[in-house]
Amino acid sequence: MTYSIVASCPDTGQIGVAVQSHWFAAGVVCWARAGVGAVATQAMALIDHGPLGIELMEGGAKPEEAMESRLSLDASPEIRQVAMIDAKSRISAHTGSDTIPESGHFVGDGFSCQANMMWKSTVWGCMADAFVGTGGDLSTRMLAALNAAESEQGDIRGKQSARLLVVGSEIQPYPWQGTIVDIRVDDNHEPLVELDRLLKMHNEYVNINSLDVGAISQTKNTGNPEIAFWKSIGLVQSGRINEARELALIALEDNSGWAELLRRCASNGLAGVTENTIRALLQTKQDE
Repeated sequence: MTYSIVASCPDTGQIGVAVQSHWFAAGVVCWARAGVGAVATQAMALIDHGPLGIELMEGGAKPEEAMESRLSLDASPEIRQVAMIDAKSRISAHTGSDTIPESGHFVGDGFSCQANMMWKSTVWGCMADAFVGTGGDLSTRMLAALNAAESEQGDIRGKQSARLLVVGSEIQPYPWQGTIVDIRVDDNHEPLVELDRLLKMHNEYVNINSLDVGAISQTKNTGNPEIAFWKSIGLVQSGRINEARELALIALEDNSGWAELLRRCASNGLAGVTENTIRALLQTKQDE
């Protein structure tokens, strides 16, 4: 009752899985572990196939072997839809014979698109075309695939939730490490629009040190003053006082708590905030 994609990036080795469905919190479809692989388990989903499929691949099984093992233990494989990809970009996909039409999957080079309960049988092919034809990082390309599915009318029930999960190429000591992106939209009239908004915000946080002042100033319109606040502190430390004040004003006008946070950090020397930082940034308000 879902459409999804599992994929890898040939440049970075990142592995990802993304989904949209008309079901609350459909992100449970998505499973991934850095340096190991990713799984989408859907239709009349047996969630076990996600974490246990990952576990099998981590133990050395190829995706087709992991899939065979998992389905052999499933009492109703004919109503399941599952896709697996490993760190070597090998794919295995299964669409059960009794999944609700329209249903099917498309396996490409380093990705698989799958869908069930769709209006059209063209959904998974359009997803594949969008993924292949879109530039950018893995998150951007997978989101393009989801949008392509929706452009083909998507799920016959409509839309409600989505998730985008990307992990790194290197095996980590603990399963919760190595996550690059993990964004969930559990209940929204336009889950892909919201997913796109949150992905942009995620990228702002991740790339805060490289964002220029002009780009951050736009947060005044997007409702994200925190980026401006922390960037302003770094600018003070670099001696760029006027630019720092410009950004600080975005946070200070949003909420008086930002000024108090500066004072509290300065009292303990936290986050590089000093009395000089206070004088530089709070002068923004004091001069008005």
